[in-house]
Amino acid sequence: MDFTLSDQQQAFVDMATDFAAEELAPFALEWDQSKHFPIDTLKKAGSLGLGAICVADDVGGSGLGRLDTALIIEALATGCPTVAAYISIHNMCATMIDRYGTPEQRETHLPALATMDALASYCLTEPACGSDAAALKTRAVRDGDDYVLNGQKQFISGAGASALYLVMARTGEDGPKGISTFLVPGDAKGLTFGANEKKMGWNAQPTRAVMMDGVRVPAENRLGAEGDGFRIAMSGLDGGRLNIAAASLGGAQFAFDKAVAYMKDRKAFGRPIAEFQALQFELADMATELESARTFLWRAASALDDRAPNATTLCAMAKRLVTDRCFDVANRALQLHGGYGYLAEYGIEKIVRDLRVHQILEGTNEIMRVIVARSVIGA
Repeated sequence: MDFTLSDQQQAFVDMATDFAAEELAPFALEWDQSKHFPIDTLKKAGSLGLGAICVADDVGGSGLGRLDTALIIEALATGCPTVAAYISIHNMCATMIDRYGTPEQRETHLPALATMDALASYCLTEPACGSDAAALKTRAVRDGDDYVLNGQKQFISGAGASALYLVMARTGEDGPKGISTFLVPGDAKGLTFGANEKKMGWNAQPTRAVMMDGVRVPAENRLGAEGDGFRIAMSGLDGGRLNIAAASLGGAQFAFDKAVAYMKDRKAFGRPIAEFQALQFELADMATELESARTFLWRAASALDDRAPNATTLCAMAKRLVTDRCFDVANRALQLHGGYGYLAEYGIEKIVRDLRVHQILEGTNEIMRVIVARSVIGA
């Protein structure tokens, strides 16, 4: 296996790194503290091809693969993990439409999603259904040429700002086979939103409940066949889990680099603290954790690109491993800063707050273990 990036891959990693340094990092703390959702900045990202990274180029997408996407999201997250994570979620929605949509659905929605002139939100989780997503209660009832949706979704990133919502709703029996996916426009009558949640991190993107009270959408807004919604939702999550892992990796790399620079400059007992062997060992372990996490992430992303039969299991492994290790690295970077790490102006405490939720969303890390265990025992 060749771990060297191609010239094309290096070019878009450099582009994403420059964008992160110029358009994200200088404003990340301000956005966090003011809870500002930087829509104009997202449009700039869209102009660089970052709104539909894996989408085919006939509708404005960049036509790249899963490994390519992971490389880009990691680079973006060095500037702001929160914005990188939202770009990941938006891309997950666009990729689902590209893969499962009709020609009309692709042509209607994907060009604007690709430029990020229109934003998208993924609506699976409900107030009483998180890890047990197949137990969702939102219903879509066929009424002539339409479906009528009623229910509530919880913890929806971008809610209230997005132009399109990919909503998983029950059209049939209990369980996963009774779920379908719908494309719900943001201006649909009966679609309302809760207050922006007060969160530990991820403050540069809104998180709201999405309520549907008699929301009527035409039958042609169903994505895929009736009953295929859960499968579609889960296929989207394979890539989403890799991207969230990549966002953790970028954030942790930023925190690690800041810690190294700080330790070279900070003096104690007459010399830079980077010269103390105990702290050198700490840095060595952190560097090893980052590199091993990156290597496994690339392995899982390559498997998904190749549509390997064990790709879903590898994606779950990568999501669990990378997000756990990277949160630990970021937290240790804070510790190495001492009291300064606890101050907002140093940027480390924000990384710790942002990365913590990556162990929860896109499937909790406990659920990742369930997926892996079922694969191991053949359940």
